[in-house]
Amino acid sequence: MKRSGIQRDVLALYKLCLREAGKKPTEVQNNFRNYARASFRAHLDVNQRDFATIEHLLRVGRRKLEVYSQPGIKNISR
Repeated sequence: MKRSGIQRDVLALYKLCLREAGKKPTEVQNNFRNYARASFRAHLDVNQRDFATIEHLLRVGRRKLEVYSQPGIKNISR
């Protein structure tokens, strides 16, 4: 199945979020994974052709990931 560039970007961000969750302490890794899943699921209703919204959500997601991947962040909840 061929994916568009923006679909690949979304999947890459999701994979990166899950990878970063694996770097957190074992007892809180599920919290980070659940947060990532919930964040992506919250926007499932966005139209696939609404590129401006998707690009905005990607930028916001990357910024959040940058903050949450810092070593000082030990836990997360939704």
